Amino acid sequence: MTINNQSAFLDGVGVALRVGDSPMPTPGPDQIVIRNHAVAINPIDYKMQASGKFIRSYPIVLGQNVAGEVHEVGSDVRKFKAGDRVVGHPWGTMNGKLDQGAFNLYSVVPARNTAKVPDKITLTEASVLPLPIDTAICGLFRDEYMALPGPSLTPSKTHKTIVVYGGSSSVGCMATQLATAAGVRVVTLASKQNHELCLSCGATDVFDYHDLDVVKKVVEAVGSDNFIGIYDAIGEPSCYAHDLAILEKLGGGFLASVFPPPEKLPENVKAKHVFALESGLLKCLPEPLVVGKGLESVQAGFDKLKAGVSARKVVVEL
Repeated sequence: MTINNQSAFLDGVGVALRVGDSPMPTPGPDQIVIRNHAVAINPIDYKMQASGKFIRSYPIVLGQNVAGEVHEVGSDVRKFKAGDRVVGHPWGTMNGKLDQGAFNLYSVVPARNTAKVPDKITLTEASVLPLPIDTAICGLFRDEYMALPGPSLTPSKTHKTIVVYGGSSSVGCMATQLATAAGVRVVTLASKQNHELCLSCGATDVFDYHDLDVVKKVVEAVGSDNFIGIYDAIGEPSCYAHDLAILEKLGGGFLASVFPPPEKLPENVKAKHVFALESGLLKCLPEPLVVGKGLESVQAGFDKLKAGVSARKVVVEL
């Protein structure tokens, strides 16, 4: 039986996605081909569409969150077999290879960027994980970022504290869970209606970033603990204003951000843009918001996310 692949191509800066036929991919020795059942959309996707930033050439297939079934495995892959339910982080956005973007019917994914999905979790739920968890891991635990101790199922208190700006975002949810599992106390900022979500991820304190006294309240909540820094999961100018005000009052620290941080920083503040590298599984938060079925719905997902989505992850089922 002939199997056909399809892709949602981006052909230039600011143009709508074009869905069309594409070659059926073949895995390299350490890769797998996933038949995608659900793909999640990240803010970086529509921002790259609008600006062209990070894109080397066109056309390109964007997207970094896939969940589906293994279709084929490479010659060196032993952990997975055809039919396994998996979630993965493809690298097409970074390397420009069309068959390695998420917005394909069949995507090539490095085996080391892939994890099996337990039966109790749907593929739609699992699709929210890959890029956010990779981004959170990178910013929290790598030596050149916050260098926190590794997470554990039975963490010991470290008396360290971080602040997560955007605690109800997908990256914010993952960063809060992972830091808590490392024994680090997490103070978060989020819209008032999303405070319960942040608390469910392990935050000890949550503050509304619309509050005029939010900087003072965050500083008081951090208290005398060893303050490490801020993980900004939103990366907008208004967020950076709060970040820098908090860092100033707490004597400096590290600022990790999902988008490039401000160029001019105080001497006691180190900042770094977070790029993700590895995968794993946690609670699938925030919950998916399915906006349609088929690759034709990916552009609608871009538009929905750009218009504003709170405490949900935009997902397209295939």
